[in-house]
Amino acid sequence: MNFTRWSARLPGTQRRAAARTDHAATPDRRGEGAVPAARAERATDDPLRVPAVDELPVRDVLDRVPALVALVHGPDHRIGYVNDAYTAAFGVRPLGEPAAVSLPELDEIGLLPLLDQVLRSGTSRTVKSRRTSGGRSYTFTCTPVTKGDGGVLIFATDVTDHAEAAERLRASERDQRETAVTLQRSLLPQELEEPDDLRIAATYQPGGTEAAVGGDWYDVITLGGGRTALVIGDVMGRGVRAAAIMGQLRTAVRAYARLDLPPHEVLQLLDGLATEIDANQIATCAYAVHDPNEGRLVYASAGHLPILVRDESGTVLRTDEPTGPPLGTGGWMHSSGSIPLGPGATAVLYTDGLVERRNEDLDEGIASLERALAGATGTPQVVCDRLVRSAGVTADHDDDVAVLVLQQPARTGHESELFRNAALELLGGVEAAPRARAFASGVLTSWRFPTELHDLGVLAASELVANSLQHGTPPMRLRLRRTDRRLIVEVTDGDDHLPRRRQAEPADESGRGIAIIATIATSWGARRTPGGGKAVWCEFVLPKPSP
Repeated sequence: MNFTRWSARLPGTQRRAAARTDHAATPDRRGEGAVPAARAERATDDPLRVPAVDELPVRDVLDRVPALVALVHGPDHRIGYVNDAYTAAFGVRPLGEPAAVSLPELDEIGLLPLLDQVLRSGTSRTVKSRRTSGGRSYTFTCTPVTKGDGGVLIFATDVTDHAEAAERLRASERDQRETAVTLQRSLLPQELEEPDDLRIAATYQPGGTEAAVGGDWYDVITLGGGRTALVIGDVMGRGVRAAAIMGQLRTAVRAYARLDLPPHEVLQLLDGLATEIDANQIATCAYAVHDPNEGRLVYASAGHLPILVRDESGTVLRTDEPTGPPLGTGGWMHSSGSIPLGPGATAVLYTDGLVERRNEDLDEGIASLERALAGATGTPQVVCDRLVRSAGVTADHDDDVAVLVLQQPARTGHESELFRNAALELLGGVEAAPRARAFASGVLTSWRFPTELHDLGVLAASELVANSLQHGTPPMRLRLRRTDRRLIVEVTDGDDHLPRRRQAEPADESGRGIAIIATIATSWGARRTPGGGKAVWCEFVLPKPSP
């Protein structure tokens, strides 16, 4: 069924349709030409017109800007315009005069040659933060003007506040760096210890002014008995914190060295301490011990660069293995190695600042150092300075540099008479004691020692041999050594129990030997030897020869 057709017949439907037709055909005269109030107002007023940039009065704009503006024309830069800000900053400037005469402030900061460049090249140039005689700082931008005979528009912005803030920041950084450098140098040895058998020199060069101070350090420690410990290290990081950690590690190394332990055991202790100081901080370190009786350098390395040794013929050797991870990593068992260091040899310990460059491999830097060392002769200080120069280290170097150079001189002539050795194998039982006394007496007599020192040396040898015979095991050996400064008496045996000084009771028949040694000798000590067993030594300082 079609509901549309039937709905047209319903009452009222036809009347509503007719009404709609009449409304559409007859216009509404009441609202003819009328618009809403807001629309009517917008229609009757002119729209707001914004002038274009090229319609603005340029001179008025330039006169009012806070920046300094000047316009110069021609090859001699004659003044064509200066704005009010420029006049307030530098005073009234006569128009038409050359800039070299009437703009002395530009000549003072070296801007006139820049104006010539801008005029010739047609390219803008900027110079930043130039300080004028009035104390203000400006950034100048010079833009070429191509109309007419050509000119340059000079635009200067006052950056005094920024310049002063930057200078305060630089001054603060300089103060912090000076503090770190002072701390660093105060923690390094003020004077190197001077072993009898070695000649040593060292240098420390902080990084340039743009680089923060690092944690490089070195040290020389006399262990007694003619032995010497040599240390070099580098704390990762920079600034006062790195220097402070370096100081703690250096102090710890000196304490551990007094225990006269093998190099790898010293690094083992140092590794644990580094972890306790700062678990997030690591450091590299090389620890070496020189014994003139052995003619070798025994060393251990914790992630540090290899030691270089130049022998008497000029051949350079490099220590390779063993090398463990840096200090502070924990859980690693370090081990010791050795390298020959005979008479006439030179050894170099150094930090990475001497050989590391950003544009080359680290091995290339070490190889360059080897070549420089091969041709380096002279005293340790001369060798040290030459190596630093050959590496290109200057005052503005980007990293700290520490270098330690040691030499064992090849002594001849009269000097060789001042460095003598004598040894006796202690065979048999108690009868070895009188043989040791006779041997010591004969040797000290041949070395022409004074009577008092001769008697003290024989007594020390007797007591040390008696102690070894009673408490030690074979093989046993007595060694006498003299240098230009001291007499050293040493006894080795196969037992690794170290003697200690104790207070003997009046009724005790033994226990006084070490107490006697400690009383008569300048110093004494004991250490375990690498192959098992121990060495007990004492030394006497020689009297100074009369003039």
